[in-house]
Amino acid sequence: MRIGLIGTGRIGSFHAATLHRSPEVDSLAVTDADPARAADLADRLGATLLPSVDELLAWSPDAVVITAATSAHAELIARAARAGLPAFCEKPIALDLAGTLAALREVDESGTVLQLGFQRRFDAGYTAAREAVREGRLGRLHTVRAMTSDPAPPPAAYLPLSGGLYRDCLVHDFDALRWVTGLEVTHVYATGSDAGPAMFAEAGDVDTAAAVLTLSDGTLATATATRCNGAGYDVRMELAGERDQIAVGLDARTPITSTEPSGPWPTDKPDKPWSGFLERFAPAYEAELAAFVDVVRGERANPCDGREALHALRIAEACELSRHERRPVALAEIPGA
Repeated sequence: MRIGLIGTGRIGSFHAATLHRSPEVDSLAVTDADPARAADLADRLGATLLPSVDELLAWSPDAVVITAATSAHAELIARAARAGLPAFCEKPIALDLAGTLAALREVDESGTVLQLGFQRRFDAGYTAAREAVREGRLGRLHTVRAMTSDPAPPPAAYLPLSGGLYRDCLVHDFDALRWVTGLEVTHVYATGSDAGPAMFAEAGDVDTAAAVLTLSDGTLATATATRCNGAGYDVRMELAGERDQIAVGLDARTPITSTEPSGPWPTDKPDKPWSGFLERFAPAYEAELAAFVDVVRGERANPCDGREALHALRIAEACELSRHERRPVALAEIPGA
């Protein structure tokens, strides 16, 4: 199989190395808007270096992996679709609903495959939580708590390009919430704080956010995120039902310490916190690309269709509207359903 990868930054380099190790991938070609960065990666992996997206598509790959800048995703998805190529793309499709819907129309009209990179769907903890909920082991689910906490803010230049904390960060929690519970979000009430570094207020963003979400069966969920969690990278989901309660992401590397002297949680933690998302979710990132290779080979159904990104983005859009207008927002108010 011949795979073309577009974008050789941090996540692109990680995905390229994963594809390079795959026994199903015979040839890997890479390209990037930064030729030197692409050349360095191609040299390290022994991949084919191509100077442009045009030449990568002319190379006749069997599929493409899109890890370029977010602003380029929608157009690259459309180009892959028009070329009749299956595509894997890191989230998001676009930072707005119009761009997302336009790209999805291109995919639908071409009849090609688009798999989105929501890697938590391939994480062992989230998968086990989904199984527990779907098998009824928790009983009636009444409360879900989701959180993503980054250890330090991103560069200031990234913020205006990110789409904001809800679209860039909490969108993963929104997707995981739908995937684990099998339920849809019907209403949200969201707020945020820009009391941290001044660059957030300057970008019209928040450094910390919280949302209360009502699910389609009445289950209540909260989703929180921050860019300023000095204790370390912390991603968790807690699910409570009438029969039992479980947690994803709670282990010796979770950056939290109990103040209870006789509590079961260790006060002297033996392991350092995860350094960030690439370390925490490395096996999940590898698994999602292995799944994409299987999809291209016709050996499994698409595990995360592009429409899943649309659903998560609509929740993020509802949260932004709620934050700005300081009111509850029904998902029915957000177009694109």
